[in-house]
Amino acid sequence: MDILSILKSINNVLWGYILIILLCGTGIFYTIKLRFVQVRKFKEGSKRVFGGINLKGSKAGEDGMSSFQALTTAIAAQVGTGNLAGAATAIASGGPGAIFWMWISAFLGMATIFAEAILAQKFKKKVNGEVTGGPAYYIKNGLGSSGLAAFFSISIIVALGFMGNMVQSNSIGTAFQTSMNIPTIITGIIVAALAGFIFIGGVGRIASVTEKIVPIMAVFYIVGSLIIVIMNYASILPAFKMIFVGAFSPKAVLGGAIGVTVKQAVRYGVARGLFSNEAGMGSTPHAHAVAKVKHPVEQGTVAIVSVFIDTFVILSLTALVILTTGALDTKTTGIQLTQEAFSRGFGNFGHTFIAICLFFFAFSTIIGWYFFGEANVKYLFGRKALGIYRVLVLAFIVLGSMLKVDLVWELADTFNGLMVIPNLIALIFLSSTVSDTLKDYEEKSE
Repeated sequence: MDILSILKSINNVLWGYILIILLCGTGIFYTIKLRFVQVRKFKEGSKRVFGGINLKGSKAGEDGMSSFQALTTAIAAQVGTGNLAGAATAIASGGPGAIFWMWISAFLGMATIFAEAILAQKFKKKVNGEVTGGPAYYIKNGLGSSGLAAFFSISIIVALGFMGNMVQSNSIGTAFQTSMNIPTIITGIIVAALAGFIFIGGVGRIASVTEKIVPIMAVFYIVGSLIIVIMNYASILPAFKMIFVGAFSPKAVLGGAIGVTVKQAVRYGVARGLFSNEAGMGSTPHAHAVAKVKHPVEQGTVAIVSVFIDTFVILSLTALVILTTGALDTKTTGIQLTQEAFSRGFGNFGHTFIAICLFFFAFSTIIGWYFFGEANVKYLFGRKALGIYRVLVLAFIVLGSMLKVDLVWELADTFNGLMVIPNLIALIFLSSTVSDTLKDYEEKSE
């Protein structure tokens, strides 16, 4: 039995049952406990997000980032290969119905990520003069469990800093090899060199890069996707029909020969949805923790919008482009399927368009995930270990660009699953802190 088969078996159990129940259960729990906070606070969150756009940049330093910089760092991490390759993988493996389950998990995840952002703000610390925070801090100081906090920190360093960034560089390498015939090792080295320059600049440079790159790359991709969807306007309603019917009856959409079941649609939808928007995973709280806000709930409302942009806007557009262009052929998967869909819309430029988008999406994610891992390296080992961490991350970026895509995705799924569990335990046991904080904010706002 090879390593790929072993990982697939682990992930089938982890993602087929355990994490779907835990993630969706936590989302349902918070949705009810906070009285549909993702709906009630969505307007306020939108005002904070779009009122805070600042392409000129604002100074981030030891006292943290602006709320908008924290949001763009979170979105930088959220909007990556999960929105391009991940959406395609979900549709190819779980049928069009997987997108419906992505939406459900994202809606519930908006309540979960609200709670994560509040806890990150409540339990953030100043360490060696720098503001830092994240699940390790609310697990240790809120739950009182140093062991669980350490387990989370190790898991996220491996899951995102190492394995996750391999996924990102793998997709960039594949895209540029397909569109421009550039060897993957060359792409991997270039990406690592650019990333290393940003890593060395610390939190200030990370915030400065993400607040500029994220709005531009999002608008570029959204406009390009909308052009193709509008060009294929006659297929828009049939595409939505495939998503809704396929969620409950995949064979009615794909035919019996494909063999996709409802369970597979749910499994791939929720798994890829999590990998894309990261709600409940425990990653984005590191960015929300360092936001400079007057009240924790303010950043919670911003976090809600980050999931909406990631899944309901960007990921949904990828799915619609694939479905309206008729690119789904049951053979192609991953980034190649997304490129095929865009090439049907834009001709030869389609491959180049996706290669450019993927570079910025995945590169910004590498920056975000490095930052999340860095916070946990500092938590576990102090600043002295950052040099070793940086070198290892850059090595994994180069290595990831050359590995087989199936193995990279399965490794990422396994380690993502491990880091989710301690974070969800903390979210459940600290739920009264979240609801009390929200109540305090609403009373002061009246």
